[in-house]
Amino acid sequence: MGSATSSMAAKFAFFPPDPPSYSIYVDVSTGKTRMSDVIHQREDVDVLKLSTKRGNEIVAMYVKNPSASMTVLYSHGNAADLGQMYHIFTELSLHLGANLMGYDYSGYGQSSGKASEQDTYADVEAAYKCLEETYGAKEEDIILYGQSVGSGPTLDLAVRLPRLRAVILHSPILSGLRVMYPVKRTFWFDIYKNIDKIPLVNCPVLVIHGTEDEVVDFSHGKQLWELCKEKYEPLWLKGGNHCNLELYPEYLKHLRKFITAVEKLPRLQLESGEISEQSENSSSATEQKSRESTDYREKSRPSIGQREKSRLSTDNREKSRTSTDKREKSRRSMDRSGKARNSTDQSERARNSFDRLGDMVRSVGLCNVDCLKQTALEA
Repeated sequence: MGSATSSMAAKFAFFPPDPPSYSIYVDVSTGKTRMSDVIHQREDVDVLKLSTKRGNEIVAMYVKNPSASMTVLYSHGNAADLGQMYHIFTELSLHLGANLMGYDYSGYGQSSGKASEQDTYADVEAAYKCLEETYGAKEEDIILYGQSVGSGPTLDLAVRLPRLRAVILHSPILSGLRVMYPVKRTFWFDIYKNIDKIPLVNCPVLVIHGTEDEVVDFSHGKQLWELCKEKYEPLWLKGGNHCNLELYPEYLKHLRKFITAVEKLPRLQLESGEISEQSENSSSATEQKSRESTDYREKSRPSIGQREKSRLSTDNREKSRTSTDKREKSRRSMDRSGKARNSTDQSERARNSFDRLGDMVRSVGLCNVDCLKQTALEA
């Protein structure tokens, strides 16, 4: 029964481009894996083949950004593959100042196998594992991005990563069944039960949705945001539909604002419960030391002369510290000036390429769960 239900769900949910928009080959001169049918391929993009725990081999691409401290793991929507997303991903990496990894689900593009809910979970795990093992990315420096159907594997992984930096949900779904029918409860045969998983995510979550989405109703994004534990200011794009949110200037502006905000968060080293316990222990130890110190001071108060010497000594140390602080500020100022000069070209490239992202989205004409409702009616 489970396998029959999974097959039924797969028919409703997955529409890989047929034929795929690209193929894979090895560049003899460099030995690097490349995508064919992609114009203006870039040297800062790695094309990889990754093995999943369900026995499939999926294709992924990694865009390096030399100024990045964060890495985005992007799960794309339906009816798209990496050939179509290649230039969109490279532009996003530039605009957001982040490394970016995208991957094709099993059965999409040149990835082997056939798409299913469980396979997409294995696919995103393989991509995440590659980020850790091949590129040295840390869990606390990774942002998961899920677009439409991609919100399913994104949230499934997010609930299992307690130190994750952040999550971005772009036109997300409450669940597969809820896209087709306005059901009020979760059924066992439903897929991508995001509505049940979102309250378990501990990191900041940004939700982006168009108010006129004709495929995944705006209420999906709104309800997911309301259920978030760590809400970030959502982006409701007035008049936006399912396929054109990248064309709005607010889209990139809000994304960049979010990433800048989460970059400033302290790196979470332990789960919240452990941190709380550690904090309490630390507080108790501090109080104990304070009591001991107070008792000691009570027993041996220094003479007036000693206190005067102590004040003079303190003044000298304060002057020395002030001098050191001035030198440190001067050095930091010089460093910032150098960094600003180095980043000027990067910023200029971002400004010059802003319009290209919109052109790419228009040319690709992405639409993500396009046929779901019609398929359900026919079924």
